[in-house]
Amino acid sequence: MINKIANSVAEAIGEVKDGATILVGGFGTAGIPDALIDGLIERGGRDFTIVNNNAGNGYAGLARLLQQGRVRKIICSFPRQADSFVFDELYRSGKLELELVPQGNIAERCRAAGAGIGAFYTATGVGTPLAKGKEVRNIGGRDYVLEYPIHGDLALIKAHRGDRWGNLTYRLAARNFGPVFATAAKHTVASVHEIVELGELDPETIVTPGIFVKKIVKIPYVPTQAGGIREEK
Repeated sequence: MINKIANSVAEAIGEVKDGATILVGGFGTAGIPDALIDGLIERGGRDFTIVNNNAGNGYAGLARLLQQGRVRKIICSFPRQADSFVFDELYRSGKLELELVPQGNIAERCRAAGAGIGAFYTATGVGTPLAKGKEVRNIGGRDYVLEYPIHGDLALIKAHRGDRWGNLTYRLAARNFGPVFATAAKHTVASVHEIVELGELDPETIVTPGIFVKKIVKIPYVPTQAGGIREEK
């Protein structure tokens, strides 16, 4: 019997080797798998490459992982925000490597990894420092730069509902990078707010099929004043 439900975050994440590439979902404050990030911090390991939309906020979540000196490199689109104190200090002191990648390219590079695509050409980044050292080809009168997939050892994503087969649905904007990150990793873990019986998820509404998910773990949630939900602390 297929049952991908884990009893704890630690069980869901399992062993994480030093030097692992970890894909972390979320955009701004939407869809960030806070409980899974905290679980990763507790699991130990170092020299990680983190792939995320940004480089952490304040001193919690990804920022706390960076602050502990556990990350060697970060691949992201928006590394500097008003409260990216930790990233800024580490990057300026040469303790953290940054690969700046446009948002669409991050999504497509991970989608390519999940789809088995060896490389692809895109016009995004042509003529900018982001294309330096990369192959550029003229196709149909327009220049395109060659980009390669991003393969993850581990993906941490936040969904809304899931079943024991690992099928997932998302809530509104919290969907963001979750679906493509889920396909690009060897071991994908999803936190969910609700676990339902098989058959309760309409097949037409399932966004991430369970074949891409190794473990799910239920994280209770509470409503916010703005009408959203957040993970219960």
